[in-house]
Amino acid sequence: MRKNKGVIAVFILPAASMFIIVFLYPILRTIVMSFFKIEGITDSVSRWSFVGFANYAKLMKTGLFHISLWNLARIWFIGGIIVMSLALLFAVILTSGIKFKRFFRAVIYLPNIVSAVALATMWLQYVYSPKFGLLKSFFTSIGWERLAQVQWLDNEHKFMALLLAYCFGMVGYHMLIFLSGIERIGTEYFEAATLDGANKPEQFWYITLPLLKGVFRINITMWTVTSVGFFVWSQFFSTVTADTQTITPMVYLYLQIFGAGNSITERNSGVGAAVGVLLCICVVTVFSLCNHLLKDKDLEF
Repeated sequence: MRKNKGVIAVFILPAASMFIIVFLYPILRTIVMSFFKIEGITDSVSRWSFVGFANYAKLMKTGLFHISLWNLARIWFIGGIIVMSLALLFAVILTSGIKFKRFFRAVIYLPNIVSAVALATMWLQYVYSPKFGLLKSFFTSIGWERLAQVQWLDNEHKFMALLLAYCFGMVGYHMLIFLSGIERIGTEYFEAATLDGANKPEQFWYITLPLLKGVFRINITMWTVTSVGFFVWSQFFSTVTADTQTITPMVYLYLQIFGAGNSITERNSGVGAAVGVLLCICVVTVFSLCNHLLKDKDLEF
């Protein structure tokens, strides 16, 4: 028995060590850092100044951070509705027995293979361009001159332009998750419903949706994680540091820790750590709510 315990310990030790070093230690260190004023991220612990909850209080009083939270909330809510709706729609269509299913699935998922930098560049240079952009050419060709003249990258439209471009790149990923969930549902449910006279919309509403509660929980959680980490797209869609139209908490965190050569925010890694802790709390809160509201223990398939 002791030999078995020794063997078990040998196999567990590498994984446990990696978990502590790569995951647990950074989290605990970030939490501790959030209670200190730290000028540089590489400063030794001896140079840290304890300030308690002052970093959190400062964030609550900072207008730029409030704006970043509002932008994040809009990305999460509006973008979430767009992405989840389109992802579910495509998943339902692909599981309806259409031809060339693999081809369409690959096409929809393709933007996820391309890097965010390349996608952002494509939207900026070839879709939203005020001179020869795809949107301008399309609206001009159908005679909608008013929409053709819209400056998609000005302050009035920049956020929605950013959000639509980001959603375009995320639909395929969440579609695959919905697709796997729908394919797990037994065909006998739909066959029985058809015999009972239920049409396709009724089958979707009373069979597919209830059996996808667990999949919705996964998708919403993953969407929350990616929304909280929103950074690259924000930076590409704005040439101005800390643009109020595109700034997110992750960008604000970056400015607090690294400064980015600007004077808009005073560099303080402790405040940046506090932002990280708050974002982590947001993710955990959404995850807990999803587990509570989207229970599927009474469903079997």
